[in-house]
Amino acid sequence: MTRVVPVAGGITAPAGFRATGVHCGIKAKGLDLAVIVPDAPAAAAAVFTVNRAQAAPVQVSRDHLQRTGGRTAAVVVNSGCANACTGEDGVRVAREIAAHAARHAGCRPDEVFVASTGVIGVALDGGRVAAGLDAAFATLDAPGGQDLAAQAIMTTDPFPKAHAARVETAGGACTIGGMAKGSGMIEPRMATMLAFLTTDARIAPALLQRALREAVDVTFNAITVDGECSTNDCALVLAGGASGVTIEAPAYAAFVEGLRTVCERLALDIVRGGEGATKLVTVRVTGAATADEARTAARAIANSLLCKTAIHGADPNWGRFIAVAGRAGVAFALDRATMAVGPTVLFSHGRPHDERAPEAAARLREKEIEVTVDLGAGGAGEATVWTCDLSADYVRINADYRT
Repeated sequence: MTRVVPVAGGITAPAGFRATGVHCGIKAKGLDLAVIVPDAPAAAAAVFTVNRAQAAPVQVSRDHLQRTGGRTAAVVVNSGCANACTGEDGVRVAREIAAHAARHAGCRPDEVFVASTGVIGVALDGGRVAAGLDAAFATLDAPGGQDLAAQAIMTTDPFPKAHAARVETAGGACTIGGMAKGSGMIEPRMATMLAFLTTDARIAPALLQRALREAVDVTFNAITVDGECSTNDCALVLAGGASGVTIEAPAYAAFVEGLRTVCERLALDIVRGGEGATKLVTVRVTGAATADEARTAARAIANSLLCKTAIHGADPNWGRFIAVAGRAGVAFALDRATMAVGPTVLFSHGRPHDERAPEAAARLREKEIEVTVDLGAGGAGEATVWTCDLSADYVRINADYRT
């Protein structure tokens, strides 16, 4: 039986990895540069944003993984500047950063993965990053490095996000750890805003890529804060092999379950820390013709401004949810549809149950809420998407993000 047990730590919980975070001056204050280094070049796999306005670090890191066949010896992540929509100069700076890190790591420049997050359209100061890399590599062995790294990748995040788990497989035990950032501009449709995962298992890059996609599809790809897909989204996983456990067919399912568990915990933290968020909302859709149609309807509900504001105000306005389900472009039967907040059914089989509104309102005032909509299409398709409420603070944060 697969056994996944949460353990303390984050990106360096698996054996064979070091990390740290420093301030290099991209932000006016606070940590803004993180470095992750495996003890030896590790198998690597990544998924990237589907946004066609792809940032320079996305272009460079995708190219590096193709060149190396999925091997990475160092990861460099800056916050405060996305290095997106910066033209050829942005690509040049990203490559220069990789080359500078490579000199410290003793590897080839294309064995360095670079990532950035922050304001779009601002030139990244490569000189400041280079000086920061000098300081980061000098302090890689200092205690508390994984906590500093998790802080250094944050932008508007209200708290750092890091989790780890120990996985019992058919071939032995291994550990998976990770950290992520993301608060606004969140609807990945590929991975997450930025997520970095490590494992001390040994696994071939192609199989690692398959495992990452399977885990991402039901975690990072199942969250939304505001329906926005970033220019910089990426999720990277490194497998160093220090545990001696090899992931092949007998152990694969257990490994994927462990990876999914860590990704889900990071993904839910992203939603909890959504810009202006006060509530974590689970949107569950059932009774769909297919699983894909269930996902479409669940995402439509999770992204609806009317539904999100009703949840924020604890308003049991079931009509908003039924209306979104009906316009989602999937099979829907009003006379068989239902809508519930937790166990409290507010609409079923074409009839409202407004007498239950006070009970539903009380549930909507809680910090974690589940909303269920059955499409009444008669199928077995179902899906879950996680989101948050929409508050006035979201508007405030984004109205003056650059200014």
